[in-house]
Amino acid sequence: MKINPGLLALSVGAFGIGVTEFAPMGLLPVIAGDLGVSIPTAGLLISAYALGVMIGAPLMTLTTGRVPRRQLLILLAGIFTLGNLLAAVSQGYAMLLAARVLTSFNHGAFFGVGSIVAASLVPPQKQAGAVATMFMGLTIANVVGVPLATWAGEHMGWRASFWGIAALGGATMVALRLTLPALPAPKGGDAGAELRVLTRKPVLGALALTVIGSSAMFTVFTYITPILREATGASLGFITAMLVTYGVGLTVGNWLGGKFADRSVDRTLMVTLASLTAILVAFALTMTQALPTAVLVFLWGIASFALVPPLQVRVMNAAKDAPNLASAMNIGAFNLGNAIGAALGGGVISLGLGYPTVALAGAAAAASGLVCVLAMREAPQPEPQPC
Repeated sequence: MKINPGLLALSVGAFGIGVTEFAPMGLLPVIAGDLGVSIPTAGLLISAYALGVMIGAPLMTLTTGRVPRRQLLILLAGIFTLGNLLAAVSQGYAMLLAARVLTSFNHGAFFGVGSIVAASLVPPQKQAGAVATMFMGLTIANVVGVPLATWAGEHMGWRASFWGIAALGGATMVALRLTLPALPAPKGGDAGAELRVLTRKPVLGALALTVIGSSAMFTVFTYITPILREATGASLGFITAMLVTYGVGLTVGNWLGGKFADRSVDRTLMVTLASLTAILVAFALTMTQALPTAVLVFLWGIASFALVPPLQVRVMNAAKDAPNLASAMNIGAFNLGNAIGAALGGGVISLGLGYPTVALAGAAAAASGLVCVLAMREAPQPEPQPC
């Protein structure tokens, strides 16, 4: 795909959102110590963000249906920027928590509307690749942005990280204004039409598949540090290297997912879910050995994010005539899968079944997603009727 300035601007926005979502995980001890709260209390900053994404996605989408798309994306980037500025000047925990919730309100709508805008900037046969290009910013955030924000927080204070993220938001607003064409609001789009789309079985099935696919990833990834430390016996340096390796795998997987989903969404999902199942089973069997673990972590990252472009495109196709809310809700579905996966992995650990069983639980989730894709293919739904 040729360089598309509009797609790059959307990717910059995705990069900023990725950093602001995940950076607090590495900053929790610093934030907790500075604000005088416990680590679990500081951890609520992450939970509140995820909850805000799930609430903000439908709220922002339904209330902005008649706003021109470029103007809406700039507005969402403005909310992102304001939220991070408030976080940077927070003097207490309550203000920081409120700032995190405000920041999260842009997340689902930005990715949902941004995915549709990205697809509109390229020919139909390259739409999945366009969506993948935007999401590439999210994966690169895990490789570069989050470690950089963590380093800045450790050496210059956690507020410095939020100042830097706010600057990214400002840059995104400028880039969107300069690179995107004037995009009118969808004709005939209204809240009722968007809500009715969510009653269609193909749309609900696509959203459920996103929840399952995301849960397969986060069942294991949530606990990757204790797995590597206790099961593999890894040093801090090895753990850091594996997190970077996983992030590189996410970036590669996102690109491959977009490339192959342009050829066949369902085939890409089947191959990826089958691969993810096999990789997690192999990880369960070999996680005590460093070399196989290193290889599998990279492959696991590829398989995990190769799911994202086809899952997003599947929802957009199922809700083709009113895709905005469904596309934004799919981002919420990723976050719901995150929560379910973390709970599933935590439950396995609480039962004392061991870390290999955590990987097997993730494999089971991936396998169930594969069964769902096969069932949907065997029983195709009728073409959706216009709302």
